[in-house]
Amino acid sequence: MKWRLFYSAVLLMASGCAFSQSAPLPSQSGLPQATVDLGGQSIQVELANTFDSRRIGLMGRPNLPDNGGMLFDFGEDSTQCMWMKNTLIDLDVAFIDKQGRILNIEAMRAGTTDIHCSVKPARYALEMNLNWFANRAIKPGRTLKITSKP
Repeated sequence: MKWRLFYSAVLLMASGCAFSQSAPLPSQSGLPQATVDLGGQSIQVELANTFDSRRIGLMGRPNLPDNGGMLFDFGEDSTQCMWMKNTLIDLDVAFIDKQGRILNIEAMRAGTTDIHCSVKPARYALEMNLNWFANRAIKPGRTLKITSKP
């Protein structure tokens, strides 16, 4: 009897582990859209401007359009930090102050828990595909302008 109970418990735990491994990663759709201009590039971005949309970010996404990204609006200037847990694609993040000036750009590897922070208080963070900024010679000091917002 004890062995049968033990065996049932092991099977239940194993099936729970299998379920948790196959459960879909969190992702989100239907976020507000905005257009930003950066270095002569018009970029269509999803706007993450709520606690939950910022928390989930680009988790679970298998790809990002070549000229698309996600703009995080934190609503206030503060040291902002990002990580890549449950994110499937390598990204760059540009931390941006309230005037739209890029403070720093960090490369982030998919699935890592390394912390990447703004070097000064930032209002925004723009996530794009890895090397997007370097391929367009966009460096700290450049200015981002939000040209349309919901």
